[in-house]
Amino acid sequence: MNNIRPILQINDSKCRNSYSCVRVCPVNAIEVRPQKAHPAIIPSRCIGCGLCYVSCTPRAIEFRNSKEEVKALLKSQQKKAALIEPSIASEFDDITDYRKFVAMIRALGFDFVHEVSFGVDLIAANYAELFSKAEGKYYITANCPSIVKLIEKFHPEMVPNLAPLVSPMIATAMIVKEMYGEDVITVQIGPCIDAKDEALKYRNGTLVDSVLTFIELRQLFDEFRIQERLVKMSEFDPPCGHWGALYPVPAGIIQAGGIKRDMVSSRVITASGKEDVLEAVYDFDKSIDTILHHFNLFFCHGCLLGPGMEHHNEKFRRRSLVSRYAEKRIGALDKALWQKNMDKWLKLDFSRTFTPDDQRIPEPPEEAVNEVLKIIGKQNPEEELNCGACGYLSCRDFAATVAKGLAVPEMCHTFNLRNKQEYIETLRQTNRKLAETKKALKESEEIALREKDIAQSTSDMMHNMLEKLPSAVVIVDHNLKILHSNQSFINTIGEDAKAISEVIPGLTGADIRTLIPFNVYNMFSFVLKEDEPVVSKDVHFEERMLNISIFPIKKNKICGAVIRDLYSPEVQGEEVTNRVSEVIEKNLEMVQKIGFLLGEGASETEQMLNSIIESYKKRGSLNKKD
Repeated sequence: MNNIRPILQINDSKCRNSYSCVRVCPVNAIEVRPQKAHPAIIPSRCIGCGLCYVSCTPRAIEFRNSKEEVKALLKSQQKKAALIEPSIASEFDDITDYRKFVAMIRALGFDFVHEVSFGVDLIAANYAELFSKAEGKYYITANCPSIVKLIEKFHPEMVPNLAPLVSPMIATAMIVKEMYGEDVITVQIGPCIDAKDEALKYRNGTLVDSVLTFIELRQLFDEFRIQERLVKMSEFDPPCGHWGALYPVPAGIIQAGGIKRDMVSSRVITASGKEDVLEAVYDFDKSIDTILHHFNLFFCHGCLLGPGMEHHNEKFRRRSLVSRYAEKRIGALDKALWQKNMDKWLKLDFSRTFTPDDQRIPEPPEEAVNEVLKIIGKQNPEEELNCGACGYLSCRDFAATVAKGLAVPEMCHTFNLRNKQEYIETLRQTNRKLAETKKALKESEEIALREKDIAQSTSDMMHNMLEKLPSAVVIVDHNLKILHSNQSFINTIGEDAKAISEVIPGLTGADIRTLIPFNVYNMFSFVLKEDEPVVSKDVHFEERMLNISIFPIKKNKICGAVIRDLYSPEVQGEEVTNRVSEVIEKNLEMVQKIGFLLGEGASETEQMLNSIIESYKKRGSLNKKD
């Protein structure tokens, strides 16, 4: 199982970063990190519900494909049995008769075609018995593999309340293996993506040898050119199902088990769909002693709208298709033979166990959440719109997810809107200032040309001075755009920075937020906004420990940082101080001479370099004390 691909993956070449997948994921199993170009699914947290697959318009999310595996199995000399979910009535309404559908399955190379609805009848009967003997203990049905994963990973304390019964798919496979022998190849065909993972849990994946979604089945029909008009009618192989044909409807398994469903005497509550299921699990956990009901849960709106189907709408039309199919199947059923088969196969052991797999991430400290809220402009409760555009229940819930490292502030709609408005206003102000200074610029053009060489010489001097520093140095403006950085900074940040510097020397104009983690560039934002330095902060970056000091150079406009790699040989602070001091003394006179051209540039250069000197003086004195 370790070599099996994750049930769902994101194809980066197709991803357009709409974050629709992040918004619909019920368990925050999709992370968005500043260092990564696209979201990524965390397999250990994923419950395989397929909501991300359904919501992704560019089809960048892909599920584990089993077509090639099934095609190889069909070439085997062993007998092959297809296990068909009753939700074919919802998916294949373009096929006029289910018997034509069975014939098309046989045309693929299957020797036997069995209804999973009989497995539903068996498991439903077991649920009826389990519930009748519960004696005050209440259960959650375990037919939906995504529900099982949801409990095991995110509510492990509720694992004892999962009904200890296999799903109808597994029950049907057990019967087929009993009928034809362990060598018979079994392939489940249905609407569920996560059934692919469920199959791996039993007999090392040999009870159900492979799982096809209806999407994959249609592709095989097209590949092998199998059409309804080319085949004769064929019936399912016995045993045939009864009310199990209603399984695609969420409460269908309850009806199949003969369990009461009226509002007064029933002791089972059925819920389906993401919102109702999450609320049901919460209520079961907190209030089952008040509710006093068993819960029958399906993560989809029933198996008539599973993610492995071509379409995921028209719920009520599909429900009527399932009802008509069930009516037709039951009308032709030999009830006596069905009961005989039920008595025979109910003797099998359909019990199972579950394994807690806690994937919950500890809640971040309140200070971290408040810091994120501050960044996205939600410092006060009245500013928390809870608009839901980010996909989270509230602004605070979103901020907590950002603090956990699973999301980025840019996913907040109002944050982006405010940034956009600020950017537009900045452009307006810039254009106005450009218009006002156009005349002055024209008049000073000749002077600027004469002084160009001097200014370039000064710039080169500052560049050379910074390049001689062994520590990483970077200067950024109020938009967190890099004004200057030395080679030590580029080397410290890593391969991405080196690649960018080949195109943009010194990373000038690059957005520092694309190069360093949120918790680091957040310190730059703090210094720019508060005009307060951040001195000697140790942070983890990739596999290293960096010591970072950030100083304001121009209030709310420019700041500079000195970054040291604590895992590299110690840089002697006194030597750096002496070298920079000499440079200042030798070149200050020249900088002052061209000050009329550079304006505040000379004082800013002196201030930045003095900040660097002061930083190393402090570090040198600390080293002496140590």
